Amino acid sequence: MVNIRIDGLDIEVEVGITVLEAAQKLNIDIPTLCYLEELNEVGACRVCVVEIEGEANLQPACMYEVREGLEVRTNTPQVIRARKEVIELHLSDHPFDCLTCAANQNCELQSLAKQHGIRELKYEGDRNQFYIDDLSPALVREPSKCIRCRRCISVCSDIQEVHIYDVIERGFDTVAAPAYNESLMDTPCITCGQCIMVCPTGALHEQDNKAEVWEALADESKHVVIQTAPAIRVTIGEMFGMEIGSLVTGKLVAALKRVGFDKVFDDCFGADVVVLEEGQELMERLESGRDLPQFTSCCPGWVKFCETFYPSMLDNLSSCKSPQQVFGALVKTYYAEQEGIDPKNIFSVSTMPCVAKKYEAQRPEMNDSGQRDVDAVLTTRELGEMIKEIGLDIKNLPDEEYDQPMGQATGAGVIFGSTGGVMEASLRTVYEKLTGERLEKLELKEIRSDGFKEAEIDLKDGRTIKAAVARGTGKARQLMDKVVSGEADYDFVEVMACPAGGCVGGGGQPIYSGRDKWNRMYEDRLQRSEGLFKADREKECRVAHENPDVKKLYAEFLEEPHSEKSQQLLHTSYQDRQMYTHEEQYAEERKS
Repeated sequence: MVNIRIDGLDIEVEVGITVLEAAQKLNIDIPTLCYLEELNEVGACRVCVVEIEGEANLQPACMYEVREGLEVRTNTPQVIRARKEVIELHLSDHPFDCLTCAANQNCELQSLAKQHGIRELKYEGDRNQFYIDDLSPALVREPSKCIRCRRCISVCSDIQEVHIYDVIERGFDTVAAPAYNESLMDTPCITCGQCIMVCPTGALHEQDNKAEVWEALADESKHVVIQTAPAIRVTIGEMFGMEIGSLVTGKLVAALKRVGFDKVFDDCFGADVVVLEEGQELMERLESGRDLPQFTSCCPGWVKFCETFYPSMLDNLSSCKSPQQVFGALVKTYYAEQEGIDPKNIFSVSTMPCVAKKYEAQRPEMNDSGQRDVDAVLTTRELGEMIKEIGLDIKNLPDEEYDQPMGQATGAGVIFGSTGGVMEASLRTVYEKLTGERLEKLELKEIRSDGFKEAEIDLKDGRTIKAAVARGTGKARQLMDKVVSGEADYDFVEVMACPAGGCVGGGGQPIYSGRDKWNRMYEDRLQRSEGLFKADREKECRVAHENPDVKKLYAEFLEEPHSEKSQQLLHTSYQDRQMYTHEEQYAEERKS
């Protein structure tokens, strides 16, 4: 411990912490712009400068470590003036489209300008003009709004280990972008959207599909249906001031009916179907011993990661589509047949905690129903904005029920929204199918992942299922390297691309502002996940194969898991997206 003084207040703090962290202990707020605790501590923006006794220049509080006898002043006229100068310089090279910006009222640069009373621009001159990169079906980049904070670089490289972004060019032309400032479509981007979650401005945001959905709702010739992902029910309430993890399933359904959707369905029904299809596939692989381990395939960010970086393992991916796409295919076939509606007149919408789902819905393979299985995907953020647009507040709505015939789901389908939930849901069914007995405890907490978990499920006949769960593609890369090298031996592996709890921390979820947003994502995922597990515990039916509506689906339409019809509608194939062989990559690196 060392003794220091900040703004005349004495405090004893741990050796090795920064002035910023020490000031927080005294409830002294030092503004930051680039800093994210435990993720991005690079001192790039210089908004957090302070005076240090004995130092000739102002120092960045986020990088300056404490020492015995250190004396710090955080609010002198010189410090305040310097901070305002830095913010004004950022503004001098920033577009002034705040009213129409995706980050309006949730922009950290905007908030700092207001906090520091900046009402006019001191500096005027040339501004960088970059093309907007909107070629990706999932993400939009507006480089002109980039403030070079490097947060996107940190999360993409250090957490996800995809390495899309870097600082390119020099001086006035500097920007955080893919190589040569190319489009994300020309990179190995997996569209996970974690860069959106940490961006302090509107330089990164999702493709907005609200107008497309509003247009469909206004078209009387269209029968517009929507499916809601598991994680939406524990996150949409946050956009209306409710507590983190509030379970608002019934209120969400009521809101969607008032928005104008003809039918509101539960995507957890699709998850129950995935359990049966994926579970049958796993049992067949266990019997034959071929292509093990089987990897889950419900996360499109993870699927694209595997296609890009580990194409040799594509045969190990379950061929089953994600719940979103399974549901979409069934809406355009089974539901259309049940209701006597021409599939061409059905407009199928999904609302997801994810931006990668936008990419997934537009994959050319996702049209086995005869047209696009899912016509439009809304993130949690977009859906919240639509509900607010017509003047509704979820808190004040009554609870209403999902529509039939695809509105009934089990607890197994609900827990798909949290990391470990997909595997847990599948093992509840697979165990019972293989042993003839119900799992003694349905809640397999040992595989509810915190980064990486592994477990063995005893089948009581001398056999076991060796399982592993990875959260975030950085952890997935470590796991895959062990599998490829033969160091790890598993039967069943679940991977979710998003590191903060899987779907509950997805790239389409509500975005927070401030230096603690990264830690908040990790902390909040516990409450969000608990909301899903609570919903599971409250369900009368908790195993997918006992869902009466799923039984009816198979009896009347699909026949059985892995039937010819289910293979045609509910299963898919994958593409080798590797851009370079290792030899070509080495040659490129040498040339650069």
